[in-house]
Amino acid sequence: MVLDVFAADEQSEHPVDIERWATLARHVLGAQGVREDVEVSLLFVDEPTIAELHERFLGEEGPTDVLAFPIDEEPEPGGRSPDEGGTGPGGGLPGDEDVPLLLGDVVVCPTVAARNAVEHGVSFDDEVALLVVHGLLHLLGMDHGEDAAAQTMERRERELLARFYRAPS
Repeated sequence: MVLDVFAADEQSEHPVDIERWATLARHVLGAQGVREDVEVSLLFVDEPTIAELHERFLGEEGPTDVLAFPIDEEPEPGGRSPDEGGTGPGGGLPGDEDVPLLLGDVVVCPTVAARNAVEHGVSFDDEVALLVVHGLLHLLGMDHGEDAAAQTMERRERELLARFYRAPS
């Protein structure tokens, strides 16, 4: 099983330890039962970039702290397999079984996270950790649109943070 987390810091306002957050992401994915070869992108961007994504994909103006973009489509099976139809021979290209499933992207804005941290009375790292976990849970299908779902998601965030997040000394 490979939990491949590609992390990139594409902003310069707040230093981000991308390896630390990629490690947290791998732990969360494993704890959430991800048992396939998956690939996730974890991107840290500036305010103009996240504001553009926020408006483009959610129709809401202004920057936000975190966005999650799940890739909902399962890969199409190649060739002909029993009960899967198809007209070609065999079962896809050699090595297809080694291609990871693209789970999606989590995009975090450290500048908004820094403001949130002050507002919430927590450290910058505490806020970033929460946003990384929050975004990953969205990729895995959790939501907070209704009260019960929000409570379930918040409880799971707290459990995962307690288990895998360590504030720097």
